[in-house]
Amino acid sequence: MTTRIGIISDIHATIAPLQEALQIFRQQQVDLIICAGDIAGYGEDELSKTVSILKQNNCQMIIGNHDQLSELPAASSHELISFFDSLPAHLEFEYESKKIYVVHASPPEQLHGGIKLLDKNGELIEARLKEWRKKLSGFEYDILIVGHTHQTYAQQINNTLIINPGSTAYNNSCMILNLPEMTVSSYALQNKAIIKSWNWGLFYTEKKHSGR
Repeated sequence: MTTRIGIISDIHATIAPLQEALQIFRQQQVDLIICAGDIAGYGEDELSKTVSILKQNNCQMIIGNHDQLSELPAASSHELISFFDSLPAHLEFEYESKKIYVVHASPPEQLHGGIKLLDKNGELIEARLKEWRKKLSGFEYDILIVGHTHQTYAQQINNTLIINPGSTAYNNSCMILNLPEMTVSSYALQNKAIIKSWNWGLFYTEKKHSGR
């Protein structure tokens, strides 16, 4: 029997790509949806509805750096504050005899830094792989799901498959993990190509050059 897990991250209160990702998950009949943090950030006017949509779809969620109470909009309702205050820093699951660990940036409960494996063109950086092989030595999970870096990859490091689905809002991406096969499928959102590696610096440089 195959268990299918839909994976999203870094929604940043942007509803349209989130809804498309959830529609893909429904079509593919996933058994579970995991969000690796940063539900909030940048899209304050859509934050309340974003949270409602995630709840309605029974998403399993963790806190990201933008989800900390100090980062929320000043006018956040008591309900929103209570929701974000209740989010765990990490989650652990076991499906099909595979142990899964979910954290926003890096284990055990880091919200900043993150596992950056790609260069600006989306190519693997060998030195980063070497660095994380060392840092994750002894990490006793089959799968590690992260977000934060706005990079999208499924990369085996030591005995752990590390999955970052990228940002639904900025990488235009979501993923589905199939267990016990340990295979990962990527899905593009909003009729846009998946951006493997996205960052604010490049975004502002391109915006400046385009005159927008």
